[in-house]
Amino acid sequence: MKKIALLLSGCGHKDGAEITEVVSLLIGLSQYKAKVLPFSLDYLVPVTNHLTKKTDSERKRNMLEEAARITRGEIHDLSSLVAKDFDALVIAGGFGVALHFSNWAEKGSQCEVHEEVTRVIKEFYQQEKPIGAVCIAPVLLAKVLGSYKINITLGDDEKVASEVRKTGAVVETCPVDDYITDRDHRIITTPAFMYDASYDQVFKGINALCKELVEMA
Repeated sequence: MKKIALLLSGCGHKDGAEITEVVSLLIGLSQYKAKVLPFSLDYLVPVTNHLTKKTDSERKRNMLEEAARITRGEIHDLSSLVAKDFDALVIAGGFGVALHFSNWAEKGSQCEVHEEVTRVIKEFYQQEKPIGAVCIAPVLLAKVLGSYKINITLGDDEKVASEVRKTGAVVETCPVDDYITDRDHRIITTPAFMYDASYDQVFKGINALCKELVEMA
């Protein structure tokens, strides 16, 4: 049974991990008989009200505790993740990627990626273990690994793609229900809610990514 590490940036698409994407990854990887262990960062982040779309900087939630809501309480501190113990890594989307795993939302290609997220991505890459990334999460791979000219997708958003290319990464257009594989660098990405897409379309793309990831691991 392949062992996959799953990174979540909290809970909720405006300030954490996109729940549909996380659940799709859990179902897809389980369907292909992989064991999934979820991880997140243990620190407080500002809360965005998903009803009003307003962020309250005075109100904080713990990212690790929030991620545990999606994974039925099974979650581990990202600092404990060691690449040699796993066959592959996959990073769920959601705007928490651009707010808390990095500050991409503020600085784009000039952003900094959280040191633990950077460490984990580099470890898996250096050990030639496959890495999957969903929705906006490929920007993390671009920032950390862009100098290697990795291939990723962010759907068909040319504005985001243009910014990502400044990292050195190659960005390809891809429909929501498909995925891009960079076999040279063992990276698999799918757009998910980079499109205004239906739940079934998002699941189809993520499920296909899961199959490819498990086969490559």
